[in-house]
Amino acid sequence: MAAPEGLFVLEGRPTAQLIADQLRELIVQGTFRQGQQINESAVASQLRTSRGPLREALQRLSQEGILVSHRNRGVFVLELSSDDIKEIYAVREAVELAATDILMDAGQEKISDTCGVLKGILKDMAKQVAAADWPAIARLDMEFHTSLVAGTGNSRLIRIYNTLAAESRMCILSLQVSYPRVGALVEEHQILLDLLEAGDRKGLQRAIKRHLGQAVEDLTATTAEPAPPSA
Repeated sequence: MAAPEGLFVLEGRPTAQLIADQLRELIVQGTFRQGQQINESAVASQLRTSRGPLREALQRLSQEGILVSHRNRGVFVLELSSDDIKEIYAVREAVELAATDILMDAGQEKISDTCGVLKGILKDMAKQVAAADWPAIARLDMEFHTSLVAGTGNSRLIRIYNTLAAESRMCILSLQVSYPRVGALVEEHQILLDLLEAGDRKGLQRAIKRHLGQAVEDLTATTAEPAPPSA
């Protein structure tokens, strides 16, 4: 199997981290499909690198959870089940609720700084929704939430959330054909921004639960197995 067309040759001597970063992005963009095997030989040849750095990169992505290693079979892109999606979003909710508490306790200056970042992302999101650029929408959706968490300045919370971000983008991209509420995406995120800017802790936390809960409903609806035919 040839390497995916989206793969590009890394300049200089590619490190495991550089390789992992590129492969992660290609996976969340859907260049490597869910369930697809990663062909080490083809990827190493395309990147003009040895198997050592590539295998280290694959190991890192396996530790992140977006690749799965099967003994004597190889490494495959994670296939997200309904249970996986529910778990990812349950942890996202816990982290985002913790982040809102930290932000609200940190004071107005930190809230204002975070809101400034989120406003820029929301402006870009509106442009991409108008252009119907789904990969860009998926990236900006996660960038909004990642920036919310990053606003806390809590390095460990940020690290936990970044691990979830790649899996979440894989989830979001799977909705490209069937997402029923694309026109409401900007409005939903604007509500979160407005509540944060107003310092409404309880209102923001309720909105986050509602927003992520609706996402789980949409995502699991697309992954649900068809019902067996009636007798």
